[in-house]
Amino acid sequence: MCGIYTTNIPFSPSEIINKLKSINYRGPDNMDILKERNVTLGHLRLSILDLDSRSNQPMVCEDLHITYNGEIYNFLEVKNELSLLGHQFKTTSDTEVLLIGYKVWGADILQKINGMFAFCIYDSTKQRLFCARDRMGVKPFYYFWDDGQFEICSQLRPLIPNKEINKDAISMYLDCGYIPSPFSILKDVHKLSPGHYMEIDIPSKSNTIIKYWDLKTVKTKKITYSQAKKELHDLLTDAVKIRLQSDVPIGSFLSGGVDSALVSSIAGKISAKPINTFSIGFDNPKFDESKVADEFAKYIKSHHKTTFCSAHDSLKLLPKLVEVYDEPFADSSALPSLLLNSVTKPHVTVALSGDGGDESFLGYDHFDWVMKYKWIFKLPLFIRKLISQPLFLKLLGKGSEAATNVLSTENIDTYISQVFIGFDTINNERNFSWLSHYNGYMKWSKNVIQKTADLNIKLWLENDSNVKVDRASMAYSVEVRSPFLDYRIVEYARSLPVSYRYQKNNRKRILKDILEEYIPKAVFDQPKKGFSIPLGDWIANELKDEVLRILNDDFLNTVPNLDVQKFKNQLNQHMAGNRIYYTNIWKVFVYGKWCEEFGFHSFK
Repeated sequence: MCGIYTTNIPFSPSEIINKLKSINYRGPDNMDILKERNVTLGHLRLSILDLDSRSNQPMVCEDLHITYNGEIYNFLEVKNELSLLGHQFKTTSDTEVLLIGYKVWGADILQKINGMFAFCIYDSTKQRLFCARDRMGVKPFYYFWDDGQFEICSQLRPLIPNKEINKDAISMYLDCGYIPSPFSILKDVHKLSPGHYMEIDIPSKSNTIIKYWDLKTVKTKKITYSQAKKELHDLLTDAVKIRLQSDVPIGSFLSGGVDSALVSSIAGKISAKPINTFSIGFDNPKFDESKVADEFAKYIKSHHKTTFCSAHDSLKLLPKLVEVYDEPFADSSALPSLLLNSVTKPHVTVALSGDGGDESFLGYDHFDWVMKYKWIFKLPLFIRKLISQPLFLKLLGKGSEAATNVLSTENIDTYISQVFIGFDTINNERNFSWLSHYNGYMKWSKNVIQKTADLNIKLWLENDSNVKVDRASMAYSVEVRSPFLDYRIVEYARSLPVSYRYQKNNRKRILKDILEEYIPKAVFDQPKKGFSIPLGDWIANELKDEVLRILNDDFLNTVPNLDVQKFKNQLNQHMAGNRIYYTNIWKVFVYGKWCEEFGFHSFK
């Protein structure tokens, strides 16, 4: 796991070194830069495979030069194929396999590799740069482009100096709590979308972006449930197995949920010795799953470590949140994620996780919401709008807010999108034109649950969950590997009948039935508490002074497209204990902290 940097802008070596130093936590084991003709490649290494310096980067093979962040989990299989073609290797790293693989197959190497990655390969003879990002968007890829000049980096911080804020991106953020790809908070800085590669021809000052993978139209397998369970179990076992390759200590995150329990159970079965598992507990029982995780560990027979954290422990990480999430990011579970990685790092460098299970196997509450309300959209829109009037709802004895949201939404596809974006907004004006990048969910499946899952995978998973995990783990130089994000599992899950994955009161059905082979159902079949914190209480109490310092009138009036009066009303009501608006307050607060960190606004 690493940090990458590539540019053709004539920065001095010291300037590039300082850029890399600003994100040194991504790769503390080695830093190096290489200039070839008019292109400079930089690299920060977190050593995982082949710890020898021979595998440091940038790595060179004849006229090819690579800076690479990630892991190719099937690199031994690809290496064997290249060896049969007569190629020899100087290292035991996956980096060299990727580099030689590109030399042999060009862009087709992307069809052969299974992993999480973001990389740049510079061909000094052709003066062309080949860049790619993994299928699921696990690893980040930012790039600045201006008339042939470019900078590419794993994080945004090295690219921020002398840039302007993208005001349209702020509107996206105020709705979503993150900025979706291909956009960023800065003008002329973009994210390379997952499953895409980019080629830059330096002499002609041109770049081309090409999609090499995406979700496809669902073709449901005609398969029995028992056969599906066996096939999925085998596939999950392989996904875990190839993620256990490491030359440094490895462990597994273990919460009170099904996904991490299943990953840890399979890892424990594969491993020749007891695995290390880690969890955090909270003093508030409403958010604590440590007792359940302890029970899981007994059945897995792992060396389990639980670290108990207080509200104060989480709040202490607020500066860290702003430092490493160098684009506004409002998912408050980033704080416990930082905590978990901080207590894991002293013991292991690589950790397995259960991230991605809810998306493919339909574990979230919003799948229930869609099923609950889908029938409403069979009614004509004019009838629904009539019913949505407050007076009519009152006569029906129905609550107005949730009912109005559903009844006034144009169609089921729009409803699905607003489940993720929000029905209400603190923007003055809403513009959903950016959502056109994610419209695939409307056509890949006719099933509303699968539609919801597809948008979940393409929008939320990449831009929220993956960002949260990457930054929280890299902040402490920990590599997190998620078997459920193996593209083979995502594709296989989508091929299964929805009923195999989702039933009323039985979400993630097939995963639970597989887990029962390792842990009794009575132990794991409990309400999920989620990886959350009492944020609303903190805003009104422990964080109150800091929140009010940041959210002053002077600052609020600078926030693009913010409905200042509506927001101030929500802030006042929350602080008075009348309504709960912590989600919106946190969004604007985090944006304010970001502005303060990077000098876009001065606070007293």
